[in-house]
Amino acid sequence: MTVKKAIGKLHLWLGLTSGPVVFIVAVTGCIYAFQEEIQDLTQSYRFVEAQNQPFLPPSKIREIADAVLPGKYVHGVLYEGPERAAKVIYFKANEYYDFVYVNQYTGEVLKVKDELSGFFRIILDGHFYLWLPHKVGQIVVASSTLIFVVMLITGIFLWWPRNKKSTKKSFKIKWNARWRRKNFDLHNVLGFYVSWIAVILALTGLVWGFEWFKNSIYAVTGGERSLVYQEPASKSSPRSTAVDNPVDMVWERVKQEYSHAESIEMHFPVTDQSPVLAEVNTDASTYWKMDYIYYDQYTFEEIPVHHIWSRLHEADFADKLMRMNYDIHVGAILGLPGKILAFFASLLVASLPVTGTIIWLGRRNKKKKEKGTNRTKKGRKKQAMPRVKVRVEEPVGI
Repeated sequence: MTVKKAIGKLHLWLGLTSGPVVFIVAVTGCIYAFQEEIQDLTQSYRFVEAQNQPFLPPSKIREIADAVLPGKYVHGVLYEGPERAAKVIYFKANEYYDFVYVNQYTGEVLKVKDELSGFFRIILDGHFYLWLPHKVGQIVVASSTLIFVVMLITGIFLWWPRNKKSTKKSFKIKWNARWRRKNFDLHNVLGFYVSWIAVILALTGLVWGFEWFKNSIYAVTGGERSLVYQEPASKSSPRSTAVDNPVDMVWERVKQEYSHAESIEMHFPVTDQSPVLAEVNTDASTYWKMDYIYYDQYTFEEIPVHHIWSRLHEADFADKLMRMNYDIHVGAILGLPGKILAFFASLLVASLPVTGTIIWLGRRNKKKKEKGTNRTKKGRKKQAMPRVKVRVEEPVGI
């Protein structure tokens, strides 16, 4: 068996193994790509009319929301500008994930939404976990994604033109050919064009799928900080004097420092040692530029951290690359054109298992027909030549 045939076999069986998972992950990725834009168009409670008056402080917004969802843990209060409703986020792993939309001018509760239900949450669960239990689904998706990367590499090897004459054919789809040839070209030609983007989508997905992969990428790019989030401690002591609303005081300070911020999310201290965390984003269309600032809840001094979730100017190349991972994965790193590119790339990726399976079935059926034809030929008996009776007359005596 030649090297190319061996790689072809590997490509085939890896494709048949991971194809269904790749198809589901790609299709759900397409649908989820524009979920923010779609929800903005269909959910009017996300918006408020801008008014010439200050926002209600975080403690007041939380108090209003707590009256609606008493007894639940508040993750944070998010302000997204003068024309978007403030959002109070309630989260506890594997139990609840709720949003309370509040008019930050009047205090009116606009909507209480369960984020663990709804169309886009179902799509996201399919994308991450295939609707399986999370521990199982994550391994299946991550393993299939890793297999898909190997398939992309073997696919490029198999596609690579043998000579200059076949180069032109390798880059074009023969639209006037029979449907089987068209399907073959759709798999090979489109597969080549999309492979370069698909590799990026797959690798950024693997960062969430495998801890060893994430740590390896970070180490190779020169990362020196921790990838594990750790909450720094406030310097509390018996002499420490608690402030009634430390989050409000920090919020006022952050507003002055970041007057151009597009979003500010405030987190309340969970314990006596917890800090006040402010997440400030100057570009709400992405996440990687966000500043994570930790303040002592008693002294209001800024607390340094030794992980990548800090102020942006403290991040080196490796830190920024890790922070960019989500924005690269969804294409937001390039703005709306990037999201459109990621959408169509995911759509083409979803087509590859389909066109590949059709090619395999076609070849399989062809082999069956050829075997059947050979058996028919072998089964035929060699026909005897017809005997011709020849009359021989005896010679007449002289």
